[in-house]
Amino acid sequence: MSIKLIAVDMDGTFLNDEKSYDKSRFLEQYTRLKQRGIHFVVASGNQYYQLVHYFPEIHKEIGFVAENGAYVVDAGEEIHCGQFAKAEIARILAVLADVPDIQLVVCGKNSAYAHDSMPHAVVEKMSNHYRRLKKVADFTDVEDIIFKFSLGVKNEAIPALLQKLSIEVGDISQPVGSGFGFIDLIIPGLHKANGISLLQARWGVKDSEVVAIGDSDNDIEMLRHAGFGFAMANASPTVKEVAGYSTESNNCQGALNVISRVLEQQTPF
Repeated sequence: MSIKLIAVDMDGTFLNDEKSYDKSRFLEQYTRLKQRGIHFVVASGNQYYQLVHYFPEIHKEIGFVAENGAYVVDAGEEIHCGQFAKAEIARILAVLADVPDIQLVVCGKNSAYAHDSMPHAVVEKMSNHYRRLKKVADFTDVEDIIFKFSLGVKNEAIPALLQKLSIEVGDISQPVGSGFGFIDLIIPGLHKANGISLLQARWGVKDSEVVAIGDSDNDIEMLRHAGFGFAMANASPTVKEVAGYSTESNNCQGALNVISRVLEQQTPF
């Protein structure tokens, strides 16, 4: 079976719990992927500027599907940027203003934005996902292309909040659980699978030639889309149901092990 594209989620998948990965092992693998003509794509809910930080040596060569699919880049060139309309932004902010106990980050092309009232400790936590993060007094004053809303919330509150958001703003946004106590409101249809499809069209890659690896519910579309969808051992039950294949946990280099299987043409490749 010919594989031409490998797409990996980051948190809980490519990265271990310490937010790092075996760089020497991966860069050796990447050299072999290039030799074989296999594209490498980072598909994450994280900000583009945060993602490139993890790949300083190769970020101008690889593909990025950032912000859960809202922002797509190929070898440093922007190829897609989603955008909420101003009226949609106002409506979403009005609904979120009535939701207690959430930490809101408004995600734009140039930066992410947190309210001045967000505690410093929470800002530091959010900085794990947003390399560019600015504090603002009023979200309505932000002048940027807005394409995602990220909500930090207690895990036990996620199911009820997902249902509430689906009812109240589900016609203009798609609420998805992105793992680690976060819900993202994304532009409908601009999920990771859509971003990967844009890159496939650019590179002439068939769905059957795609490997996708993930762990959270925001990975479901791309795992269904790929010819080979792999769930991490630490993946959510829903992800494990959707994926046709499995690999070791993020702390046992499960994603790199899949890449190794591709390179060595081991089962199922």
